[in-house]
Amino acid sequence: MKGFYALLAVVAVVGAGALWYGSRPRPAPLQSAPPPVAAADGFRGYTLGSDAARVEVIEYSDFECPFCASFATVQMPVIREQLLATGKVRWRYRDFPLPGHQYARYAALAAQCGGEQGKFWEMHDQLFQHHEWAQTGKNPRALFRDFAKTVGLDLEKYDACTDGQRYAGRIQASLEEGERAGVQGTPSFFVNGKRFEGHATSDAFQALVDSLTNTRK
Repeated sequence: MKGFYALLAVVAVVGAGALWYGSRPRPAPLQSAPPPVAAADGFRGYTLGSDAARVEVIEYSDFECPFCASFATVQMPVIREQLLATGKVRWRYRDFPLPGHQYARYAALAAQCGGEQGKFWEMHDQLFQHHEWAQTGKNPRALFRDFAKTVGLDLEKYDACTDGQRYAGRIQASLEEGERAGVQGTPSFFVNGKRFEGHATSDAFQALVDSLTNTRK
């Protein structure tokens, strides 16, 4: 009889344990994050202007670079009006974050994450037009998120993109491309595949484009 009662005790303990385990809240299935974009995804940079333009300018730039900010805010608006809006030039932006710039890669990532939602150039403009962040030495994460909000990004998607470093491989691939082309500083430009050696002004680009398209008057 003692053996019988001992067996009953074991069954009771096992049964209670099963009931307790079955009553525990089950963990939610893990949500798979979107995979990072591979470095070799074939992306060639965001562009402005007509795909049919006879002249293509490739710009290698660093969002933390003060010279890049000056070009973007002073010269680029004129270039957009005179050469891009008129269909003469297609402008291609490539990331070239310099090693001495602490937040250059993060800024490039913020712009790429804006591009994921169709707002690369809007983020590009925010990062360059409000360039004080590059002189403070402070972590610009919160400020960049404000930029994202200003241009109308879905902040949940933006956060997931930046936190997951989704386009880090793409940025590195762009940097390596520039290094192979001989880029050593920013901004650097190539016009129809040839390095632009002149002073990077809207007038200089206008003159070069006119010479290449035989439209000089």
